[in-house]
Amino acid sequence: MSQRFYSRRELLWRAGGGIAGLGFADLLSAAPAVTAGQVLSPLAPRQPHFTAKAKSVISIFCYGGVSHMDTFDPKPLLAQRAGEALTGKGPVVPSQGHPGGLMPSPWKFKKHGQCGMDVSELFPHIAGHVDDLAFIRSMVSKSNDHGPALFQMNTGFVTAGYPSMGSWLTYGLGSENQNLPGFVVFTDWRGGPIGGAPNWSNGFMPAAYQGTPFRSQGDPIVDLKPPSDRSPERQRRWLDFVQQLNEDHRRRNPADTELSARVASYELAFRMQTHATEAVGLGAESEATRKLYGVGGKQTDYVGRQLLMARRLVERGVRFVQVYSGGGNFQESWDAHWDLKENHEMHCAETDLPIAGLLTDLKGRGMLDDTLVIWHGEFGRLPISQRMNGRDHNPYGFTIWLAGGGIKGGQIVGTTDEYGYAAEENKKSINDVHATMLHCMGMDHEKLTYFHNGRNMRLTDVEGQVIKEIVD
Repeated sequence: MSQRFYSRRELLWRAGGGIAGLGFADLLSAAPAVTAGQVLSPLAPRQPHFTAKAKSVISIFCYGGVSHMDTFDPKPLLAQRAGEALTGKGPVVPSQGHPGGLMPSPWKFKKHGQCGMDVSELFPHIAGHVDDLAFIRSMVSKSNDHGPALFQMNTGFVTAGYPSMGSWLTYGLGSENQNLPGFVVFTDWRGGPIGGAPNWSNGFMPAAYQGTPFRSQGDPIVDLKPPSDRSPERQRRWLDFVQQLNEDHRRRNPADTELSARVASYELAFRMQTHATEAVGLGAESEATRKLYGVGGKQTDYVGRQLLMARRLVERGVRFVQVYSGGGNFQESWDAHWDLKENHEMHCAETDLPIAGLLTDLKGRGMLDDTLVIWHGEFGRLPISQRMNGRDHNPYGFTIWLAGGGIKGGQIVGTTDEYGYAAEENKKSINDVHATMLHCMGMDHEKLTYFHNGRNMRLTDVEGQVIKEIVD
């Protein structure tokens, strides 16, 4: 009598009369059927839950923590009470010590647009777009430390290991371009954010949904090109041979969807060798467009290139692009512990013109209607001074803004108190922002789930409400 050996999946299926396999079958039932010879792409386009306003997202992440009372949330009482202690707000616990008295903003505010929005002189170009922006001035975060706060803003959780915003979107909707990644990340030239790659991780989802870091100069992806002695024809033959072996294995194991995803990733990498370079190449852009983004400018060139590439990527169907402003630690990011004026003047000068250029370009091309732009950091800053001229972290109240993709511009949601210390009216959480982003993309945040560790996981966990004040 010949011996019969079972694979791990077969053993799992047979164990307990097949009960263990029922859960696995339920997971597979949500995936499209795979016919013989077909490579199932995990990034194949999928229908949203309902008609979407937006098709793609550009996240502009000002890492380090932008000071809201110096940019988009003016607090004149700080000037009247400069140097006094912050009282009546409970114990203020700075993250790095050296607290001082109330510190007024060194910059003036002015009303802009038909909506009469107050914007600091730090952002003169973005100020010209306030009628398209929805400001949320009552944001709160759960952590006072960069690492957990970054994770929460990106994944909804304060610990590493969870899928990021871009991963959830590409899992739920796929990508409209099968020659490029569905989720692309640009980091700052000074370095990545604290926590690194887990900020754009696929978490417990298949690797196809993780963010792909792109470079703004040279080859867009490290090690994308094959060895110099391997021609495209030879590379194609090699991939065909690998695929033949994989096909043989898949015919014997039809339930192995991970293998299909792996084959699809090989094919995507091969196609990207041609398409990725073209997608981020700026040679075809007019001089006027490059100037609009600040490409070639001493302070604006780097961010300008990244945001222009972001527009080119979403124009080609990439689902989610994240651009980081600020890298490394302290002054190299927006983390203004020592010198607020030097820090914010440097980073605002780097980003103001490129961001305004992106909004102008998207609107001029008719793309702002279906591209959601989110400007944010991981938290704000305190209204008191630190080491005389700096500001410490503040997760209790800060500002973000959204534009395009179904967002009603020219309005403000929520308030912080008279000092800018804490959200006071109509508080909004990061879960709420994630729910709103998914809503703009046609996804119900309570229905977009992934089964993991015995429960249906969500980007918004068990919280989150769509911010109805700003959506059409």
